Amino acid sequence: MRLLMFQAKRFWWKSFSKTLAEVADVQAEDEVADTVVVFMHAEAKDAINREDVFRKALKNVKWLANKRDLKRVVLHSFTHLGGENAEPEFAEAFIAELAERLRVTGYAVWVTPFGYFSEWELSVYGESLGKVWKEL
Repeated sequence: MRLLMFQAKRFWWKSFSKTLAEVADVQAEDEVADTVVVFMHAEAKDAINREDVFRKALKNVKWLANKRDLKRVVLHSFTHLGGENAEPEFAEAFIAELAERLRVTGYAVWVTPFGYFSEWELSVYGESLGKVWKEL
């Protein structure tokens, strides 16, 4: 699992084009202020250690959100961070479970359309922790 996380002043996205034929047709546009934006790349090896990877991903997202007392999170599947891609079904289920776990612990969570390229605008805070890379 590779995570590129941002403490964002603002994140806007709009679905652009479908990249996986099997996903539902979606036209989505949304914007969230004062949020942690998580670009996630699920790798094939993550299925082997799913529980450990899930725990670490959850911990890292919450850690970064708590550094600025942010209670909003946007999860974005981003398979351009390198490594061998996980199966789409695994990645989609992982993101959905992570979103639900975050919601249960008090975060408002958005998930960008899975299996789509999206347009986006991202405004990030300038401190060092405004941008964090993690490979789990």
